[in-house]
Amino acid sequence: MLHELLLALLGFTGDFVLDNSSGRRRPEPAEAGGAGDGDVGPAFRLAPDLTFLQPSERSAIERLISLGFYYRELNRFATESRDLSWIQSSVEVSSPNADITLKGKVRKGSAYRRAIANGIAEILSVYRSAVLQVEQNLLSDPLPILATVTHGLNKFEVLLPPLYELVMEIEQKDIKGGQLLNLLHKRCHCGVPELQSCIQRLLWHGHQVMFNQLTSWMVYGILQDQYHEFFIRRQVDRDEENEPAQSDVADKFAQKLAKDTSLTSWHSGFHVSLDMLPDYIHMRVAESILFAGKAIRVLRNPSPGATLLEPTNQSQTLKGSHRMQGFTGGSGALKELPNFSNISAEELLPQAEADRVDAMLKQLKHASEFHKRLFESAVSSIRTIAANHLWQLVVVRADLNGHLKALKDYFLLAKGDFFQCFLEESRQLMRLPPRQSTAEADLIVPFQLAALKTIGDEDKYFTRVSLRMPLFGMKSSTSQKDLQKSNTSDISLHGKASSELALDGWHSIALEYSVDWPLQLFFTPDVLSKYRKVFQYLIRLKRTQMELEKSWTAVMHQDHVDFSDYCKDRKNSSATQLRRLRTKPFWRVREHMAFLIRNLQFYIQVDVIESQWNVLQTHVQDSHDFTELVTFHQDYLSALISQSFLDIGSVSRILDSIMKLCLQFCWSIEQYETGSNMFEIDHITEEFNKKSNSLYTILRSSRLAGSQRAPFLRQFLMRLNFNSFFETTARGVMNSGRLRPGTASTQL
Repeated sequence: MLHELLLALLGFTGDFVLDNSSGRRRPEPAEAGGAGDGDVGPAFRLAPDLTFLQPSERSAIERLISLGFYYRELNRFATESRDLSWIQSSVEVSSPNADITLKGKVRKGSAYRRAIANGIAEILSVYRSAVLQVEQNLLSDPLPILATVTHGLNKFEVLLPPLYELVMEIEQKDIKGGQLLNLLHKRCHCGVPELQSCIQRLLWHGHQVMFNQLTSWMVYGILQDQYHEFFIRRQVDRDEENEPAQSDVADKFAQKLAKDTSLTSWHSGFHVSLDMLPDYIHMRVAESILFAGKAIRVLRNPSPGATLLEPTNQSQTLKGSHRMQGFTGGSGALKELPNFSNISAEELLPQAEADRVDAMLKQLKHASEFHKRLFESAVSSIRTIAANHLWQLVVVRADLNGHLKALKDYFLLAKGDFFQCFLEESRQLMRLPPRQSTAEADLIVPFQLAALKTIGDEDKYFTRVSLRMPLFGMKSSTSQKDLQKSNTSDISLHGKASSELALDGWHSIALEYSVDWPLQLFFTPDVLSKYRKVFQYLIRLKRTQMELEKSWTAVMHQDHVDFSDYCKDRKNSSATQLRRLRTKPFWRVREHMAFLIRNLQFYIQVDVIESQWNVLQTHVQDSHDFTELVTFHQDYLSALISQSFLDIGSVSRILDSIMKLCLQFCWSIEQYETGSNMFEIDHITEEFNKKSNSLYTILRSSRLAGSQRAPFLRQFLMRLNFNSFFETTARGVMNSGRLRPGTASTQL
């Protein structure tokens, strides 16, 4: 009977101890129900025919043998979780008929569950040692049997039942990964010191797996997570379940490998899985871990064709750039910077730094307990190391500031002489409707001529700039004449579509900038799209300003010719003199238009672009953190867009309408001959005054006064309203919305 009891304590039943679990069902994974249900309790019972036992003795023995049941179930869980024989079977069932053959019962592996099983095996080893000690004590002193057994195993009565409930919950709900760490972390908060120590030990084993994954990710940039348990997840892992099995999967995979994997991984390759993120790890910390791993991947996998500067030349400007040859719209490969195609990961991330990161993670891994503050501090330090080396790569080696200056020169029109020359060379072309098939090619010639006249040899970035003509916002037949003959009554309507507000068929002129590795990490497609949006706005504004100046020059030349004819023959030049008198009031209106456009252009170029550029340059010089630079650059672009009013639909539409009216006015004035044309000019003048007054009213509204635009906006309004002219007309004090030429002349 003694040996029956000892064997029962180790999970073996016989005639003395019976196992009533033969007809009971073991809970399947993901099955609902708690571990404390009646059908999953202790199944070991004493034989009913043991009549010589007293009720108190039977109760004490049944309480003891329940430990044997818990031991057996825990040992079963540990054995199954640590068994690796399923790996071969999982390979065999990878065929299309695997689900039918095994009826979906193929057990998935779990590194975290196997680690917890190792911890449970440790506890069970201590339990077996205690049973062995009890046996030795009974053999040396057989009396009293029951008291000796109870005394030797008493502490396990508070350990094994909760561990059994824990195991049942893990199996029933198929808990693994970060969810398993969450469960253990919650179970640690109990009032039983022995149980708390055991669960903390299990949590320690789970953290060993997590720290191994963190080391692989943050030291080597490799995601070791074959069971999808880590809180850093590949983006494709989330989508691959929805992809059907097709015959061209291998071809698609080969095409994916052909791309720059480091860039794909950086932008959309990985994400934080909230399902597997432990509750005691803050989302901010998880994002730092995500960034650090992605940065290490970039640093350890440099692009074979990387065009980088030597670190010693970071403050120098390379001379001797090639002149444009074989010009095709500004596109071409960069030839001015040396191509270090054999650059190694050791140069970008020294081994000493990788060892330092590894040492920090090992120190956390070997600690007896998980300390949240120390963990967050280590992650922050590792993130700083990765960000600094990424900054060294992008800012110093890849010459980030030079590219920022190039984008400012061309996308923000800082090279005003180049774009002035380009608009002059293409002025006659843009007065004709663009041809759908050749519009872009037609612009290459004036673009090339402007480059040859204004771009010097020292500009090594111009070869990265190319001119593009995307889809037209209006029909290709829209031109100068179409604008003049458009429905003038439609001009006053509100809520028009953006295509109707386009200046003409050439309004979609855009620039593209060729960016090489690793600058794609900084200049993402979204960033370049914002630059392109600002450029299209600025080039329309500059074109409008140039047309206002050119129209004044052309008509003044004609006016001088008419005046010369009048002086030569005063008797036969009455028609000429009458035309001169009738056109003078319209030039006052033109001055009003030019006044608004000039001030708007000055405000954007000086108050917005230059001031924000100086702020960005200060940040670039002071910061040594890549993520900070990305944030500063995003703030820079957001400020450009917001302070230029591109994010306010009502203001943007009014500005487009004003520029469109200015172009219509210029083209109508230059062809001023008939009375019907005069009526059209009067209507354009009236609409311009309405739009300009509406613009002033919106800009001085209280909603904009409290925004980040306020300081610079007030300067713009002060320039517009320096003599209270705009404020007076906006309030309707002056006579009607139509600008009186004489009054306008006085105010301007």
